[in-house]
Amino acid sequence: MPLFEVCGLTHFFGGLKAVSDFNLAFEGRELMGLIGPNGAGKTTIFNLVCGVYHPTHGEVKIEDRNLAGLFPHQVTAMGIARTFQNIRLWPEMTVLDNIRVAHNYKLSYGFLDAMFQTSRYRSAEKGIDRTAREFLEIMGLRDYAEELAKNLPYGLQRKVEIARALIIRPKLLLLDEPSAGMNLGEKEALIGLIRWIRKEFNLTIWLIEHEMRVVMNLCEKIQVLDFGETIAHGTPQEIQGNPRVVEAYLGKEID
Repeated sequence: MPLFEVCGLTHFFGGLKAVSDFNLAFEGRELMGLIGPNGAGKTTIFNLVCGVYHPTHGEVKIEDRNLAGLFPHQVTAMGIARTFQNIRLWPEMTVLDNIRVAHNYKLSYGFLDAMFQTSRYRSAEKGIDRTAREFLEIMGLRDYAEELAKNLPYGLQRKVEIARALIIRPKLLLLDEPSAGMNLGEKEALIGLIRWIRKEFNLTIWLIEHEMRVVMNLCEKIQVLDFGETIAHGTPQEIQGNPRVVEAYLGKEID
């Protein structure tokens, strides 16, 4: 049984078919890339997997449990975490609080507990704080715990966002354009970080990326989209030499 499986995923926006019969399966611990020109449907697929959109047709399964139709917090609870192309931290909150907030989907206390700061509330918050600080230590972010997120360099902000996704201990991590906005040095550090994360957390990682240096250095397999359809699937070497991929990115040669 695959860890994660997408079968016949199709989605329309009105009369526009954004994704057409998309299929994918992960056995576990893979590092897969999803690439394609702008507008190919890559982020739409991530949004369908994570419950932002509900698919028109098809199934999304993790450990044979169907996710189609669930809302984002329910998908998170099933073991899928993601980051976004545009970093979505709370800029006026500290790094520690940005990590702590990842626990909101599974809080063990209610509104009245928080209002009256009951023993249940205090115990849960103490546990969340301890876990968040331990995780910052693991991720090399301890020294930035009390720093406002907006004050961090871009590369560190991206690292905080990844840390926030990892703290829920997902089975599958989705990274949407993780190198967007990074300089060359930050991209090199990111490649090393993603490799370390997969090994340290025993994770399956699926990433969307435009930076071919990142994709080709990281991914064991790559799937290529164009206008919502899969046009190629294979190793980095196979993808680099595929004429349909070259045509999708560069267009047909005009005689």
